[in-house]
Amino acid sequence: MSKTMKSYSLDLVTDKYIGKKGTQKRESFERELRLDLLGEAIKQARKERNLTQEQLGDLVGVQKAQISKIENNLTDARFETIIKVFRALNAKIHFNVELLDQKVELG
Repeated sequence: MSKTMKSYSLDLVTDKYIGKKGTQKRESFERELRLDLLGEAIKQARKERNLTQEQLGDLVGVQKAQISKIENNLTDARFETIIKVFRALNAKIHFNVELLDQKVELG
């Protein structure tokens, strides 16, 4: 006797347990997820450059604790600080902004 597993799409599960797109709970979830990904990108780039959090903080002009908070999504870092971090890592950055069904790329 074999059991068949039912599969669900990520969108369906997210809609059910987090909330549908456009709801405040869903928007908050997606914003936090993007910040997590940003922090992880910074952490990976720092490690690829063989820099400690303290060394990166020195390059940016912030304390080691601030770099740790950014990497671990424990703070709402200023956009200017995030830009400085990527510049210190010699990383090319692109931000995509979507407005009214039009995609605008900034880089």
